[in-house]
Amino acid sequence: MSSMLEAVGLNKRFGAVVAADDINIRVGQGERVSLVGSNGAGKTTFVNMVTGYMKPDTGSIKLDGADITLLHPRAITQSGVVRSFQTPQLFGQLSVMDNMMVANACHDQRLSFWQSAQRREARDRAEALLERFRLAEYGQRRVSELPGGVRKLLDIAMALTVAPKLLLLDEPTSGVSADEKYPMMETIMTVLGDARETTVLFVEHDMDIVERYADRVIAFYSGRIIADDKPALALAADDVRRYVTGELKQEA
Repeated sequence: MSSMLEAVGLNKRFGAVVAADDINIRVGQGERVSLVGSNGAGKTTFVNMVTGYMKPDTGSIKLDGADITLLHPRAITQSGVVRSFQTPQLFGQLSVMDNMMVANACHDQRLSFWQSAQRREARDRAEALLERFRLAEYGQRRVSELPGGVRKLLDIAMALTVAPKLLLLDEPTSGVSADEKYPMMETIMTVLGDARETTVLFVEHDMDIVERYADRVIAFYSGRIIADDKPALALAADDVRRYVTGELKQEA
């Protein structure tokens, strides 16, 4: 399996705080990888370095063989990396469809002042995505009126207005009711499909979701990777049970 994402020797410090300590990760084309760890473990720092919002002190990041370490976030997005956020980044006073069109305009490198963001091609693509995410009925609704789970799905649909190489999901099920979590993840994974054209990394705290939807789990603690394996093996590791799931009492 070819590598879609390769991080080598990433280090990041904020004063005395070690946010990333020699992080080495290789993710294959089409893999579904979950990043787990307690708050402050280093997951978000890693995601921010991959997306360019934070630069490592040392180390390198490659996407599909190309070095993206020092690229601006927008250039990284144009290279094929997109993300959703724990708190959806939406325009509350616009309709669902208008949010999709704004996302398309932001991602589309072909747009210029001489072209309309409302091109028929872009609108057709947005309508198709809303249908696949089961959001078509909300198309003309104002985003501020929508329930939390629908906003989460819309945020992810907006990220997919282009066909990304790498999709990063930041806690996709946080703030969503227990009854909605599994249907929501089923919808996301169904949209992504079996072809595995898009590689997925998702940060998640719900271990049931992790076990069901991840091919592989990478566990962080104190800026380090403490496990990297298939879900059953990674979640059974002593350090993960001690520092992530809390199943083992931490040593004094």
